[in-house]
Amino acid sequence: MKPRIIVCGLGQTGYRIFSLLKQQGADVVGISTQAIAGENPQRIVVGDLRSPATLALAKIQTAQTLVLATSDDALNLAILTQARILNPGIRVINRLFNHTLGDRLDQTLPDHLSLSVSALAAPIFSFAALGNQAIGQLRLFNRTWPIQEIVIDAQHPWRDLPLSDLWDDPRRMLIHYLPARGEMDLVSAVTQGQTLKLGDHLIVGLQPQYRQRRGSLWPKLLKVVTNLRQYQRYIRQVLWVSLFLLLMILTATFTYIWVNQKISLVDALYFSVGMITGAGGQEKVAETSPDAVKLFTTVMMIAGAGVVGICYALLNDFVLGSRLKQFLDAAKLPTQNHYIICGLGGVGMAILEQLQGQGHEVVAIEVDDDNRFLHTARSLGIPVIVEDACLEATLKAANIHKAQAILVATSDDTVNLEIALTARAIAPQLRVVLRCQDAQFSQSVQELFEFDAVLCPSELAAYSFAAAALGGKILGNGMTEDLLWVALATLITPNHPFCDKVVQEAAMAMDFVPLYLERAQQTIHSWELLETRLNSGDVLYVTMPAMKLDQLWRIPQTDLQLL
Repeated sequence: MKPRIIVCGLGQTGYRIFSLLKQQGADVVGISTQAIAGENPQRIVVGDLRSPATLALAKIQTAQTLVLATSDDALNLAILTQARILNPGIRVINRLFNHTLGDRLDQTLPDHLSLSVSALAAPIFSFAALGNQAIGQLRLFNRTWPIQEIVIDAQHPWRDLPLSDLWDDPRRMLIHYLPARGEMDLVSAVTQGQTLKLGDHLIVGLQPQYRQRRGSLWPKLLKVVTNLRQYQRYIRQVLWVSLFLLLMILTATFTYIWVNQKISLVDALYFSVGMITGAGGQEKVAETSPDAVKLFTTVMMIAGAGVVGICYALLNDFVLGSRLKQFLDAAKLPTQNHYIICGLGGVGMAILEQLQGQGHEVVAIEVDDDNRFLHTARSLGIPVIVEDACLEATLKAANIHKAQAILVATSDDTVNLEIALTARAIAPQLRVVLRCQDAQFSQSVQELFEFDAVLCPSELAAYSFAAAALGGKILGNGMTEDLLWVALATLITPNHPFCDKVVQEAAMAMDFVPLYLERAQQTIHSWELLETRLNSGDVLYVTMPAMKLDQLWRIPQTDLQLL
């Protein structure tokens, strides 16, 4: 009997998760605050999401998994507490915006997995910016691999190539095979020497390339000099007032020397500085001078007080306010081959961390100077331009002409479209990756404006939520046509359905693709993996269609949690 899965909160993300699970044949029930047209009433429970009565109607007591999919962290936590009271052993997949709280809950509560839409979607955005048309992601060897769907056409270099030739390359992970004619699993196709034909579909994970950062001082100095024009506006006022103050001091100094040539240059300068700044000193310079000079001194004292006050105010604003940060950010702006991220929300910040982690130079543009992620971005060494990205001047200040790509990730679809069109007008060849809140709208924008990628974070994340709800430690997932496949790690125990079986035989019988095997701090892959017999204690990494995961439902949850 398939385990019962409850999806609580059928908003945009929740309903997509519900639909995916239903499509994969899972026994799924949704809880919503209102009825949903076109859905089977027996599959939808309407009521207060946090109410024990509503949860009981969804049969929470006998459910194995609960997916909390609302966009309100507080509401998800309220539902969590009620659900655990009614069913202490239920497995919970929790959508949380607060990453720190999610990590704490994962460490504190058994069978609790917190997921973030922004963290799940960010790798796909970064892959799109790098030029990879990724349909999913795969977490292997502590790296996130982009996953691509390859369609063999007449000009494809892999046409008529045996799949066995692709199997032995450690830089590439074969994940799924869909022949144009007939049906054949990937392992059978590899071992039988099947060649790729016209129209075949192949899903492949590609090893990511990480750039090495240059730590020399010369590029940094060159960057400062190159960007002088960009940050001169931040110090222009301070510079002009300081120059005017210096001019007043020099004028007073030479005036006193001209009137009384017996006064030394040092004494005249000392008196002028003290007189203008109000510090005093060497008053005898003016006491023995004519009345006109004394009148001049009075005027200079009054004017000096005003100029010094303005100068101090500007310096305080520059050093203690945000001007100094903007000055330093502008000095660090990369001049070429960088990536521009517009909008430092949850998604934008996750993309920034993803790209920086891969060794790429990044510039952030954020209009709100009170944004909560500004300090975090700057602490990572990322230059931030606090301006409106819709303006051409702002994008030009980020050196958009020589950038690799721009990722527009604010929470407003209209603003995102305006920024993207402005960027395309300035740099027509620039790669543009756009965020849209609505999945249907994103498809329309993609077709009409021909941007490189228009992505909906909630749509991308829904696959991971659905895969996690189906069980196991999910390492990645993707969607092609109507097939949701997942990558997972499974611990082989004495009661495991794969135990004591040869990997090749188990894979062909149960339609999974083995990626690699961990055994006693040793990694086994490629042809050796197919011939290996699985023993208790092995950790097998596989990909398989989500609808076939019921083969693993017989595995005790404690075995999966040991991974």
